[in-house]
Amino acid sequence: MENLPEEKKSNPKLRDLPRNVWAVSATSFFMDVSSEMVINILPLFLANDLGIPTSVIGVIEGIAQSTASIVNIFSGWLSDKLHGRKWIAVSGYALSMLSKPFFYIANTWELVAGVRWIDRVGKGIRTAPRDALVAESVDVEKRGLAFGFSRAADTAGAMVGLLIALGAVWLAQQNSMLLSANTFRTIVLISIVPAVLAVLSLALGAKDVPVKGERTAPKFAFKSLGKNFMIFMFIVGLFELGNSSDAFLVLRAQDRGMDVVGILAMLASFNLIYALLSTPAGKLSDKIGRRKLIIGGWLMYAVVYLGFAVAQTGWHIFVFYILYGVYYGLAYGTTKAMIADLVPDQQLRGTAYGTYSAAIGIIDFPASLIAGLLWQGAGSWSGFGAAAPFLFGGSIALISTLLMAFVMPKTPATSASA
Repeated sequence: MENLPEEKKSNPKLRDLPRNVWAVSATSFFMDVSSEMVINILPLFLANDLGIPTSVIGVIEGIAQSTASIVNIFSGWLSDKLHGRKWIAVSGYALSMLSKPFFYIANTWELVAGVRWIDRVGKGIRTAPRDALVAESVDVEKRGLAFGFSRAADTAGAMVGLLIALGAVWLAQQNSMLLSANTFRTIVLISIVPAVLAVLSLALGAKDVPVKGERTAPKFAFKSLGKNFMIFMFIVGLFELGNSSDAFLVLRAQDRGMDVVGILAMLASFNLIYALLSTPAGKLSDKIGRRKLIIGGWLMYAVVYLGFAVAQTGWHIFVFYILYGVYYGLAYGTTKAMIADLVPDQQLRGTAYGTYSAAIGIIDFPASLIAGLLWQGAGSWSGFGAAAPFLFGGSIALISTLLMAFVMPKTPATSASA
């Protein structure tokens, strides 16, 4: 995966990407417009309006990600078995769309948690088949570009969603430090429209890629994905243990004195940086290798989390959150492209992406639980304070970066057609 053969070092452009990549990217854009305007203010709704402590928010977010993960691994395998990605992905997006209106009527943390978990089931159903569809729609020399562009569209949607939420908050309550329940519910109603557009974009715009070679029904066996993939998953899993829910970053910003409008502006700026970097970073990974981009991104993550730990003001948090977008831009889409390099068999890619998403999602539960406990403790124990989860996450990221640099085998990228 480090170096492509000379004949593969072409200079593909966005216009060279096939229809499937554009359809998936449009779907990601619209769904993130819908999701991000709600999910990023959800911890504020839980904390400000329902009075829920960070330890419970950590449990809600951790179970949400783990729920998605359990589903993800089976949906990826099922898409391999059925030799079809599109309609499984469409059904996942549809379930998330149908869950949105229930946030409007949720008035207890238990109901909020239930809706959040159903939404994550939809994400679990769609993610692995969608990513496998992207991988199979392009050749290896365009793979980083395709995933980078898809992430850029996703993140641009997040930025638009946050700007819509920012406008709604500004009109409703301007500089208030706390989010009102009425403002939250107004934003939920707005989020339904782009969710519908997301489902239609994939249903009408994408097509399944025919399976090359003899069709076989893959066995559900992790060992078939290869030793290098398993080493990769171990290293990524360790990194994710320090990567708690971004809900804690939002709460940290409020803890340092930032109001709701400032938080939404910060999140929109983060997504702008993420969107601007994703496509060129993905294209760069096609030329210089995925590992270098991932190592750079993880180092940035460590710096950012250690910065969150020592930040004294809201502006400090704002700056570090901008740098957080650099981490995502360098590493997130590149990691997904690397999975296709490690598992070249088209009939196993759904399982590979499902395994990846499942593993990081399952680890998100202890990661978020640890973060919540380190911050506020539980029972009579008051925890170590707001800086503790970020010191933990930054330290874990540094260890994971060393493993990626010196332990991960340097397997060359496959030249097999996607």
